[in-house]
Amino acid sequence: MTATFLPKPQQNINGCGMHTNISLAKNGKNIFHDKNGEEGLSKVGWEFINKILNRAPELCLLINSSVNAYRRLDPNFEAPNQIKVSANDRGSMIRIPLANERTARIEVRSVAPDSNPYLALFGLLKTGIDDALPKDDKSDKRPRLRFLPGTINDSIRLFKASDYMTELLGESAKGKYVDWKVEVAHRNPRELGTSVKDAEVLYHHEVTNQYLWNQF
Repeated sequence: MTATFLPKPQQNINGCGMHTNISLAKNGKNIFHDKNGEEGLSKVGWEFINKILNRAPELCLLINSSVNAYRRLDPNFEAPNQIKVSANDRGSMIRIPLANERTARIEVRSVAPDSNPYLALFGLLKTGIDDALPKDDKSDKRPRLRFLPGTINDSIRLFKASDYMTELLGESAKGKYVDWKVEVAHRNPRELGTSVKDAEVLYHHEVTNQYLWNQF
């Protein structure tokens, strides 16, 4: 038995996630908590959630940075690929756990375990705290269900086109990140499919045989 950070090391079973729990405190008090709020969350907590959901397609490449991460986001395996929030729906990107004043938080379930945790946390926190929500839509139309990108190529396209990501990371850092992810995508077929390729496991997991280190 060995440990792996691959999001989808084996096909036909559920993948692995880095469920990321977030709460904010001020003067020692959890400001996500409101016992009278919806699902026990405060207005601050709900604004934080809505800001992340609003930017989810653009943020996706930060929290799902490998080809294999998109194999995990398969709705047939209870994957959190839906851009919505729920207290119990396993397909939702964000879950609200049952909690009290001390433990009130949100759980971002779409973060892949092989993502860079510093970039993932920076993107989520910066967005949830500092971003601005779009003006309210006054229409009575029911909002359509949105999904995270299905492949790394789709995610790269959305990331590159995002002015918000340029603002978040800076033009130079954003460009370098995109270049690296394009290299990652080019190691794989354009139509990725759902099969976990042997080369993925070898390249990302089999450190005992020095496969990766022998490339240097």
